[in-house]
Amino acid sequence: MFEEYDVIIIGAGAAGLMCSIEAGRRNKNVCLIEHTSKIAEKIRISGGGRCNFTNLYSDNRNFISKNRHFFKSAFGKYDQNNFISLVKANNIEFYEKKLGQLFCKKSAREIIDMLISECEKQSVKIKLKTSVINLTKKKDTYFIETNQGDFSSKSLVIATGGLSIPKIGATDFGYKIAKQFNLSVTSLFPALVPLTFKNDTLEFCKSLAGISINASVTFDKTTFEEGLVFTHRGISGPSILQISSYWIEGKPIIINLLPGFNIDSILKERRHNTPKKNILNILSDFLPNRLALSICNILKINKKIGETSNEDLSNISEFIHNWTIFPDGTEGYKTAEVTLGGINTNEISSSTMECKKHSGLYFIGEVLDVTGHLGGHNFQWAWSSGFVAGQNV
Repeated sequence: MFEEYDVIIIGAGAAGLMCSIEAGRRNKNVCLIEHTSKIAEKIRISGGGRCNFTNLYSDNRNFISKNRHFFKSAFGKYDQNNFISLVKANNIEFYEKKLGQLFCKKSAREIIDMLISECEKQSVKIKLKTSVINLTKKKDTYFIETNQGDFSSKSLVIATGGLSIPKIGATDFGYKIAKQFNLSVTSLFPALVPLTFKNDTLEFCKSLAGISINASVTFDKTTFEEGLVFTHRGISGPSILQISSYWIEGKPIIINLLPGFNIDSILKERRHNTPKKNILNILSDFLPNRLALSICNILKINKKIGETSNEDLSNISEFIHNWTIFPDGTEGYKTAEVTLGGINTNEISSSTMECKKHSGLYFIGEVLDVTGHLGGHNFQWAWSSGFVAGQNV
């Protein structure tokens, strides 16, 4: 016997929870299925445990997709201000960290508890440790066989996320379902992920492990200026995570270690005003001492500024403002915050999140080819797409 529901949602993450709440508000009989033992683990670990739950400036410019207009409809129906209102209504204190990024003052658990509470208000049935064994469609009904019983519904929502962070339960389930129903899936890559290096660049990064600076990082015509951190495997930090979503294997990235300054002009001025000062000491006025020393050692320039030629100064400036390096790869899905790519948005109605080829089948959140920048945008996509699907199932 199949347990019947109006709506079955697979995946109890941000998008699945939001969809459950909205469908429940429309008096739908909703069942939310989750294959792990915990709800919304990605919310729990995000933002250092405080959950960067949205961004004040989230709009289509903050997303990557083969269809740059796909998300406009969802944001038009439910945007960051709507979610902020929900957070405020539940008396959750939050603050803006930077660049519009909103975090809980206390704990990400508050967002999870809020979503669970809203589900309970709408009598959503949540089934944990429930793995789908088989999924079929007969006429206009979807049948789901699981290790905890069998279920059926007219509307089925796939909210299973991408491949990022498998240790908390990420799988390729959503993509398998898409292929089962003959939907196209774009190429998938780990995104918002640290970059790794080999040989001299790796040794350089290792020697500076732990150092953090503000830097601008460019790939092709895309540039991000935020924090950069040297690690034992390469470089990380917000600017690197952001550019990783655009980087193409085999291509270089260009790093400006001192954006906002013209170090060539500064050094020439210092050469005139303080000729006896060592160039290392001057660079240390602008960069961490270890980084300044490493640059001097690599370029074999470590003398008084008054004894330094224009060519030497030009070489220093070129290194600092246009450090060009070739990443070997990324740390992969184990540390990637999101998956780049997903189910082709041409397969999905932007106004309802319903599959164009199969009525009653919906896809929301990260499983789609919609990837946000760092800073709360991916959560906002989850809220927006979940809301829209919940309004239409």
